[in-house]
Amino acid sequence: MSNAPHPTDPAVMNGVIPYLLMVGRAAEACDFYARAFGAKGLGRMPFPDGKPGLIHAQIEINGGALMMTDEAECGNASDLAAQRSGFGHLQLVVADGQAWWDRAVAAGCRVLAPYERQFWGDDWGLLEDPFGLKWAVLQPAAPA
Repeated sequence: MSNAPHPTDPAVMNGVIPYLLMVGRAAEACDFYARAFGAKGLGRMPFPDGKPGLIHAQIEINGGALMMTDEAECGNASDLAAQRSGFGHLQLVVADGQAWWDRAVAAGCRVLAPYERQFWGDDWGLLEDPFGLKWAVLQPAAPA
């Protein structure tokens, strides 16, 4: 499995992509889903500071993307629910991230992590809607 942050097949990046919080078990989950559901590995990215685990992992199951992380603190998410494995957020991978971001904020979403260029090269931010669901907006970096 490569460390590439994006799959080579953009078809799996459509719709809303679940992003699971695995807290130390993302690599194990990728391996299990390959055995259990025939998942195809699309990329694993270790933490840039060398700490154990994966800051991002991505697999494809039955034609759709599933993303996960070992990172327990995204933005201001420090409550106990965010510290255990389970649901993380819904990921939107779009070509016009700033427009999606601005619309969501104007509609009443609360900013958890600002929409800005990330160390891996993409523009990304994290929001919380009025119902408590977290949403990430990601605009992939232009190919080099």
